[in-house]
Amino acid sequence: MRSILLAALLGAAAPMTLIAPQTSAAPATKEQLLPPPPGARHFTISSIAGKHGDIWSWTAPDGRVAYRMSMSLRGWVTETDELMTIGADGRPSAIAIRGFTDSGDATEDFAVDPTGTARWKTAVDAGSAPFGVKRYNTYGGPWLAGERDIEALVAAGPRGVDLLPTGHASIQIGQPTQITGPAGRRSIKLAFISGYGFSPSPVWLDSDSRYFGSAGEISLLPEGYEALGPKLKAIQDKATAAMVRDVAHRFLTPANRSATLVNDVLVFDSIAGRYLPHQAVLIADGKVAAQAAAGSIKAPAGATLIDGKGKTLLPGLWDAHQHVGDDWALLQNVATGMTNYRSPGSLIEDALSIYKRRAAGDLLAPDGKVSVIIDRKDPLAAQGALTVSSAAEAVAAVGKIKAAGLWGAKFYTSMDPAWIAPAAAEAHRLGLHVHGHVPAGMRPLEAVRAGYDEVTHINFIMMQAMPQAVVDKANTAARLEGPAKYGKDVDLDSPAMTAFYSELAQRKTVIDPTLTVWEPLMTSDGSTMSPEYAAFAEIAPPAVARGWKIAGYPLFDGVTRDDFRKSFAKMIGLVGRLHKAGVPIVAGTDGSGLELVRELELYQQAGLTNAEALQTATIVPARMTGMADRTGSIAPGKTADLVLIEGDVSADLGNLRHVSTVFLDGYRLDGQALRTASGLHGMPK
Repeated sequence: MRSILLAALLGAAAPMTLIAPQTSAAPATKEQLLPPPPGARHFTISSIAGKHGDIWSWTAPDGRVAYRMSMSLRGWVTETDELMTIGADGRPSAIAIRGFTDSGDATEDFAVDPTGTARWKTAVDAGSAPFGVKRYNTYGGPWLAGERDIEALVAAGPRGVDLLPTGHASIQIGQPTQITGPAGRRSIKLAFISGYGFSPSPVWLDSDSRYFGSAGEISLLPEGYEALGPKLKAIQDKATAAMVRDVAHRFLTPANRSATLVNDVLVFDSIAGRYLPHQAVLIADGKVAAQAAAGSIKAPAGATLIDGKGKTLLPGLWDAHQHVGDDWALLQNVATGMTNYRSPGSLIEDALSIYKRRAAGDLLAPDGKVSVIIDRKDPLAAQGALTVSSAAEAVAAVGKIKAAGLWGAKFYTSMDPAWIAPAAAEAHRLGLHVHGHVPAGMRPLEAVRAGYDEVTHINFIMMQAMPQAVVDKANTAARLEGPAKYGKDVDLDSPAMTAFYSELAQRKTVIDPTLTVWEPLMTSDGSTMSPEYAAFAEIAPPAVARGWKIAGYPLFDGVTRDDFRKSFAKMIGLVGRLHKAGVPIVAGTDGSGLELVRELELYQQAGLTNAEALQTATIVPARMTGMADRTGSIAPGKTADLVLIEGDVSADLGNLRHVSTVFLDGYRLDGQALRTASGLHGMPK
């Protein structure tokens, strides 16, 4: 159900899922879309940073239900409409979606013919099937239109609803909550929908069990109720925490923290960047107790013995660009071998809640460090950001982050460049890490000289070689479109670029490339699933796997798909040049975390060795965050944050997806049980 809605509400400051169909006709323009009439139901899209868009609904003169969505999220624009024909049985018998999303044509058509055959065509698929008693699950369209699906789920009760193209969904309704708004005091109910994603998704229903709204870091609520977003999010977060607490208590038991001896295993030495064959590693009392040659360590009484033949033991993985916040996603991160993260932008209250519940054993999650986004108060401000209007306010925001006990400050693209130096100086005075997007009007080297310890996203590194017109609009879609258009022509070995790499290395500036954000957008033509998700497609919920199919960022200004691919190849080459120059690289996904292994594979393409690529997801981020004394490598006395992999990782980094056992703070957790609990049904390919 409206997968883009779920991505928006559950994401933090990560990019929206960009889906660009390749169609023969141009998408409908904003002017061609339906204008909402006076009196149309009006919902707004908002976050703590402000309002981001609107959605209206009304009944058209011909009886069809109409929706219109208009949104600008950090410069990514969505303008869509939808006309829905409701059949005699209450199900949509025809749906027509027009317009464009933040990535291009949003055209989608669904209809049931007189024979009872349902036919659909979207950006990524087309098909037909007997309609029967099923309900079509749209690929996109205005988010509010999902209310019709919610009505069907409520009516179906416990039996749920079968979906087209495939899948099954249901809803569970909870207790009422009293709210006050433009209509006075009223009662609404929290509900959780299952079947569209990996985990139950929260929505709010009115007293008649019809859709009221959705809350998250981005909220979709009736006009006038925007201020309720944080309150409703807090309530649903508490309910979600109760569900995940039960999962944590099943795994984090004394029996799972007994001593473990893994014998005759291939061990990755992340400090030296090498693999050691035929090793034995003893884990006890939450620590790595000993490591020696296979067969040379005696297991203590009652220890669990694991035969490591054919397996690889390595430090638990890091995702250095993981916008944490959703408990279920954190559980899935552990299931895929992630024991640590760096969140480059979380809400303060979310971060503190995660830390508290994890320490209490009520949340099964990786451990990590969190920074908070600071952006200028502007229509293009990042959702979830602390928004500021002056250098003094930027400095004060830095102080707020420090007072919360968090790790870093992340500056964003709409910041006034003149505010960076004083705010960064204050952050450094307080011991905070400084990083972020490069503000519009600045080049990355200017940001580094102003105080950045780290630059986020490879496209912002490419800004060093972009035309000034692109740099000046880097808080819009130009931050991708500029590198996509001009990147292919950049001489990565020019004196200017070589000097750039050298200064970054001299300053020990860390780079967080997130290549997997840009690979599908720039290289995909819609014929195959993106490489980062292909291994998970058969074990994910069908609606999730369908949402992973993308057709690539839309072409513009005469730029071809081949041009895009050449520009992405330059981005890969840029990572290689940075690494060769001695610039630290940390692996991050800016996604769900499932993309991490693909990120490492792309580093290999850039010229890093297998071991060097794996260091970017183990010891390098541990050092960056100041946690290398207890994690990031396997050594006696360190926290037992480890992952046991089926297969030889030294031969193929892809084997990292085959998690056998995760050791989290010394707890021995079965990989398959973790996958099942997190919504993955089986071992990835």
